[in-house]
Amino acid sequence: MTALRPEREGGGDLGDRGELADAVRRLEDPLGDPLPGQAGQAGQAGQHPSPWFRAAQEAPQPDPGRPEPEPEWYDPEGYAQDWYGAAQQPAPEPQPATYVPDVEPVRDVQPVRDVQPVRDDETVALRTADTRRIAERDPEPRTPVATGGRAARRKAAKRGGGRHAGEPAEAATRQPDQSDARPLSRVEARRAAKAAKPGAGVIASRVIGEFFITLGVVMLLFVTYQLWWSNIRAHNLAGNARHSLEDDWASGKRKPGTFEPGQGFAILYIPRLDVVVPIAEGISKTKVLDKGMVGHYGKDSIPTAMPDAKTGNFALAGHRNTHGEPFRYINRLEPGDPIVVETQDTYYVYKMSSRLDQTSPSNTSVINPVPAGSGFTKPGRYITLTTCTPEFTSTYRMIVWGKMVEERPRSKGKPDALVE
Repeated sequence: MTALRPEREGGGDLGDRGELADAVRRLEDPLGDPLPGQAGQAGQAGQHPSPWFRAAQEAPQPDPGRPEPEPEWYDPEGYAQDWYGAAQQPAPEPQPATYVPDVEPVRDVQPVRDVQPVRDDETVALRTADTRRIAERDPEPRTPVATGGRAARRKAAKRGGGRHAGEPAEAATRQPDQSDARPLSRVEARRAAKAAKPGAGVIASRVIGEFFITLGVVMLLFVTYQLWWSNIRAHNLAGNARHSLEDDWASGKRKPGTFEPGQGFAILYIPRLDVVVPIAEGISKTKVLDKGMVGHYGKDSIPTAMPDAKTGNFALAGHRNTHGEPFRYINRLEPGDPIVVETQDTYYVYKMSSRLDQTSPSNTSVINPVPAGSGFTKPGRYITLTTCTPEFTSTYRMIVWGKMVEERPRSKGKPDALVE
């Protein structure tokens, strides 16, 4: 800034006001005064002696008939003065900004020794340590320190599965039992894959194990079918055959005579064993016995007498186990226990007389008209029950004999053996 300066030495009057206006116009802008050392450049055309000079529009030509306004001047010392009574303190010099990373602090990291600051290319700020120089002096591996700018830390976090900056990379990638984090070469990877494949012995043992497991499951299912489901199915089939036979008797459709194989014609009662089962012609396993019925030794096997015959042996066969197992407990019969056979017109009542616990399956003499081993010595009206023994096998046969003691027409009602 400059103050008003006299135009002549000795302080004469400036003259009329026109000369004062010309002097002011020559000054143009008090801020355009040259700095020290630039006074000689103030008169150059198109240049101003001060870097703070602001170009202004050409001042308008003064109106001779109008007085010029007084120029406004300001005092630099007064401008810098604190108008509230205290001298204005100079502003502190700006300090270089310190970059504070927006990440969590690093925990449990070994202190870094002899840290040399490195230049950050992104923010041009001191941030991390140059671990390469430390590695040259200290070959012992230490916890790596994240270097680089924000973009580098983001890439490192993405590669490390989203871990925070400064977190050890080995903690996120290495397994507890992994001793070498060095990646395998192609040859080593092939060898490792080949070693991981099971050998022929392992595959064979697996196949054998699976075979035995499957076999065990199949056997378990088969046993379940034989011991449980076959009985349920046989009981249903036998019950349906019995009800059908009784309905035919009631309607008069069935007449006594010769019956076809598999055709039911009578009902067997063993009160002591609580057995009520239909009797069918023949001893076919699939057509008769497996359906829960009792089979009569007829013309398709070894012919035996019918219950209405005057003399003869009425021989029957049935399962002891599975498929309804009607003869399972015939070994519990005692002499004198009743065995009743019901036909369309008559009840035939037998009394148990003797039992043969075991004999060969080929011993057919036990069903002769006078059965061998029964104790009978002359022809009569007999009944013979045959089944397998021991239980759940068909190695031998068990035989039970009985002798007829009563023949009662159905029209007279049930015999005492069924009423009691």
